[in-house]
Amino acid sequence: MKRIAVALGLIASIVITIAGCTNSDASPSGQASPGQASSGELRQVRVAALPITETAALWGGIKAGIFEKHGLKVEVLPAQGGAQAIPALINGDIDFAIGQPFGPFRADLQDLGVVMIGNYASSYPEGDDINAVVASAKSGIRRPADLAGHKVSVNSLGAAGDVTIMAAVEKDGGDPSKVEFVEVAFPDVPAQLEAGNIDAAWVPEPFVTQLRDRGDTFIVAPYQAVVPGLTTLTTITAKARMDADPALVADFSAAMKETLQWAQDPAGEKDVRQAIKDNLKLPDAVADSVKLPIFSWEIDRASQEQLAELAVKYGVLTKLPDFDRLVQQQ
Repeated sequence: MKRIAVALGLIASIVITIAGCTNSDASPSGQASPGQASSGELRQVRVAALPITETAALWGGIKAGIFEKHGLKVEVLPAQGGAQAIPALINGDIDFAIGQPFGPFRADLQDLGVVMIGNYASSYPEGDDINAVVASAKSGIRRPADLAGHKVSVNSLGAAGDVTIMAAVEKDGGDPSKVEFVEVAFPDVPAQLEAGNIDAAWVPEPFVTQLRDRGDTFIVAPYQAVVPGLTTLTTITAKARMDADPALVADFSAAMKETLQWAQDPAGEKDVRQAIKDNLKLPDAVADSVKLPIFSWEIDRASQEQLAELAVKYGVLTKLPDFDRLVQQQ
């Protein structure tokens, strides 16, 4: 399959921010490293996360004081995907990352010492989902099989987006090998569709709503079509971090679990949506109407394994990860 990386990127430039973080070792000046603090002080924690609506749970949990209650002061660093955060995680520049499963999948295949410590967000098994393939109205694409022979963007090549799209195309009777995937950062998709540089795009909210509202065509929610309720984002850390500072990992995990329960509770929805407005600067109407994911901390290992099996089938992964090693639910 021909795959073309399109060098676009509001978010791609932001990834450099992560790579440029200081190393986790104490500096010569004696400043504390991430996750370390003197008695009674909040411990500094760096977390890489996508600048999308799902991250509102994390932003909101920080503002609500949940992490402070667990002794943590969290700095959120934007990244395009979980895979881009892996080097910074291994180097100790960040403590945790939230991203798609394929970053940790590939890290495990290389035995890089990355582990999934919890879930973060999942798609819906039925009804309106939180990500979808949307096609330009002028493309003539009307169903998944029509994507064959067209240029379709994903935010990160070789991940859950293109894998589930290929499976959805095949399920609809199309040839998945004929889909031409290109890499486009989510914020750049509307302009690229309008310009005709791509024919369709896989996007999360708020972009699904924005594109449909302007007249582009909803094609398929590939997660629902292939693995209903599939995990969209997981929480990962380095095995070395977990071994060296189990108390930090335990406290962060407890704070994340409480945060996700708070975000999933209808009583917390107003604050979660306010976090979208505060951090993504979206119009109130968009922030108040976008579909939020299912927030949960428990990893759905079965759906992760099914996703990995599809990736092997379509040649995205060479073999299955060692899930016994990779999944370390906290």
